[in-house]
Amino acid sequence: MNPAFVYLAQTDTTAGFLSQNTQALASLKQRPASKPFLLSVDSLRTLSAFTRVPQKHRNKVRRASKTTFVYPCGLAIRVVKDKEHLAFLHKIRWSYSTSSNLSGKEFDEDFAVANVDAILFTSKGFFESSPSTIIRLGKSKMKKLR
Repeated sequence: MNPAFVYLAQTDTTAGFLSQNTQALASLKQRPASKPFLLSVDSLRTLSAFTRVPQKHRNKVRRASKTTFVYPCGLAIRVVKDKEHLAFLHKIRWSYSTSSNLSGKEFDEDFAVANVDAILFTSKGFFESSPSTIIRLGKSKMKKLR
């Protein structure tokens, strides 16, 4: 797996672009490079390499599925639990993740397939479902953002 490539894969919630290269993702989606991307990680151990989870919220983070947490450091990170998505992430440990559409547009499979370096097919095919929950974590409080 090449970390500079942009991959098209079915994540736990939507068909997404995955890469460790934020510039490639930003230009592909035609959005400002300053807008941050969600980080998908394969385990709690990998999560701990990026940020420290506040003590009060550790149990919630460990048990959550389809939930992205925004940590006090400003990073938005999701620990992936979906088996097929995890099979890819175990090879590269983490990746930036975004939906596979132009910024502000609906999913278009033709656009997505035509603009990536590699496609990771699964038995599910490509689809969009409800977006993940996003929760901002403070040292003692949580706030649901989506």
